[in-house]
Amino acid sequence: MIVHQDFLVALFLPVVAVLADVLIGDPHRLPHPVCLLGWVAARLEEAARRTTGAMRLKGVLGVCILAGGSGAAVWGLIHLPVIGMAVGLYLAYAGLALGQLLREARSVARLMDGGDLDGARKALSMLVSRDTAHLSEAEVRSGLAETLSENLNDGFVAPFFYLALGGPVALWVYKAVSTLDSMWGYMTPRYRQFGWAAARLDDVLAWAPARLTAVVMVLVAWCMGARTKGVWARIAADAGKSSSPNAGWPMAAAAWLIGASMGGPAIYFGQLKHKPQLGPKRLDWDTEATERLMRLVLLSGLACAALVLGVLGLTHCLV
Repeated sequence: MIVHQDFLVALFLPVVAVLADVLIGDPHRLPHPVCLLGWVAARLEEAARRTTGAMRLKGVLGVCILAGGSGAAVWGLIHLPVIGMAVGLYLAYAGLALGQLLREARSVARLMDGGDLDGARKALSMLVSRDTAHLSEAEVRSGLAETLSENLNDGFVAPFFYLALGGPVALWVYKAVSTLDSMWGYMTPRYRQFGWAAARLDDVLAWAPARLTAVVMVLVAWCMGARTKGVWARIAADAGKSSSPNAGWPMAAAAWLIGASMGGPAIYFGQLKHKPQLGPKRLDWDTEATERLMRLVLLSGLACAALVLGVLGLTHCLV
């Protein structure tokens, strides 16, 4: 069996990126590449709305420009002489968000535990797109649980999946699509046509990682001592209630494995939306449930990364 040097380098990059993400998070002093993607996306939208033509077609072109441009830019950067490897490592690490997600979630939880509901609402507003100004304590905890579980896939498992498969180039193509989906992928009059391509492509790219996330969450919960008999059928049934073909999987898994519900009414951009209930009925999140979810998210993220790398390593050895 021969293990090629190029494969060892490709394996080294994701491993170091995960360690840096979990241990360091996002340094606030450094400009994050996602901010640049967001800025370019906003400029593309401004240009699209200044011109005539079919909004859906212009949305398709916007996705092609940002995703293709991101991939080309990253390819050029990682092939720079001398510094290309270091740049590739930074871009790999910057594309993962498990460590920072957990840090910010813990900040919200600490504010809640300290009785600072207004502070917790404000901190949660930095993580979610819903209106948090008037949320109750139970709603803040439920909203935190939703964003933790959904972003386990969107912010870590899916980006890592593409990092492992295609290096920083594939990672940042995915991140470009994910960023556009978060900015344009809404079923509102403004974005229903313009954001169609971003939303549909994000659905396709996140399909496999979302289901992988849910499966691994069940396995990790079982290792943590949770009762998981029959839970997969409940997760699958609830995941199908979500308007997204992917977001419901890790959210339903978190709700059933921890034993607290998600969903219900929420205000997005001034409009009331009734989200389907996921998990057991009328069981609220408390301090203990939030702590257990954060442990589950951390361990599931690391387990997903290990599983993806293990499968790739085995495949490489067999071929």
